Amino acid sequence: MIQIKARHGTCRDHDRMWKPILSAPFDRDLELAVFDEDGEHALVFPCVKRREGWKNAATGARVDIHPTHWRDWQSESVPTSNDRPIGGSI
Repeated sequence: MIQIKARHGTCRDHDRMWKPILSAPFDRDLELAVFDEDGEHALVFPCVKRREGWKNAATGARVDIHPTHWRDWQSESVPTSNDRPIGGSI
C-alpha cells in the first residue's frame, strides 16, 4: 500500500486504497496522485482519463501531469475563496 499526502483535513481518505495508474479507467472522475519535488500528493480536483490525456473533470482543460496512482473521486463540497461550499447552504 502506498501512502500519499492527501488534501488537508481528510482523514477518511486514509481508508481508501490507491490503485496503480496503469489500471485507471477512462471517462470516470478520479482522484490522482502525482510526484513533485516535495514527494507524492493527491490532486485537489477530479480528473478524467481521455485518449488525448488527462483532463480536469470540471473544466475539461487538459492537465499536463504524470500521475502514479488513482482512486475514485469522492464528491464533497468544495470551499470557495470565502470558505463557503459551492452550491451548499450556509
